[in-house]
Amino acid sequence: MPKRVKPAASTSTITATDKVNRQMLMTKRKPVPVSEILIEEFMKPMELTQAALADAMGVQRKHVNELCNDRRNITAATALILARVFGTSPDFWLNLQRRNDLWEAMHDPTKRKRIDRAKPLKKAA
Repeated sequence: MPKRVKPAASTSTITATDKVNRQMLMTKRKPVPVSEILIEEFMKPMELTQAALADAMGVQRKHVNELCNDRRNITAATALILARVFGTSPDFWLNLQRRNDLWEAMHDPTKRKRIDRAKPLKKAA
């Protein structure tokens, strides 16, 4: 059996942004919006209207409408409420939001410049 050999270290410079890209966002496709998951995977199969979901969540219809139209982000409180209503975990909802937030930050030119300006520390404090 041949012995495995580690590849030689590359001499190219890898930025912190490049590492984040590789670790968290392996795809160039935008993640599915939270609103689409909410509507297609939860509301439609359960035949829930925005009003019915708002009633189940104990929030105003405006709150649900904004979630369904990508005008409101999933907060910790909203994640806890959705988890209780649908029998999921709060992490499920927060991770959907996190993936979208990270993708937006990495693909927005203004935010990307700001991220690229950050300099890694040589040693932890």
